Amino acid sequence: MVHNKVLKQITLFAENKPGRLTGATKILSDNGINIRAFTIADTGEFGIIRFVVDDADAALRHLQGAEFTVSETEVLGLEMPDKPGALFEISSALSDNGINVDYAYAYASATHGTAILILQVSDLTKAAELLAKRGFPLVESSP
Repeated sequence: MVHNKVLKQITLFAENKPGRLTGATKILSDNGINIRAFTIADTGEFGIIRFVVDDADAALRHLQGAEFTVSETEVLGLEMPDKPGALFEISSALSDNGINVDYAYAYASATHGTAILILQVSDLTKAAELLAKRGFPLVESSP
């Protein structure tokens, strides 16, 4: 089973105005929560901020306590080579097996020559098994 290989992602919905990101990140900072990766999507009047942090349960609790609109979602994190064609190999493996990528974001890894790809897909379990078999190590949920 791959369930322990998924990451918990915090999704925050906020008005698209100055200071909202600052308010959320201050709460995380004040509570010793490290942001591993994040992305912001603009939807006009509102923004969707997605975080992968080292303690998702605490982040969710503290942000909800500050009356932010937040939710927790499971996503897949995997290590990929930082080279041309790596994302093509991953996306084609997924699409060839009927798995849709809903959204994705990536960041450079501390390990030279690799990157970490965060994926929300139509079938987390199937995607995790498929990509692990193809040699893409899954990122553990522990910090």
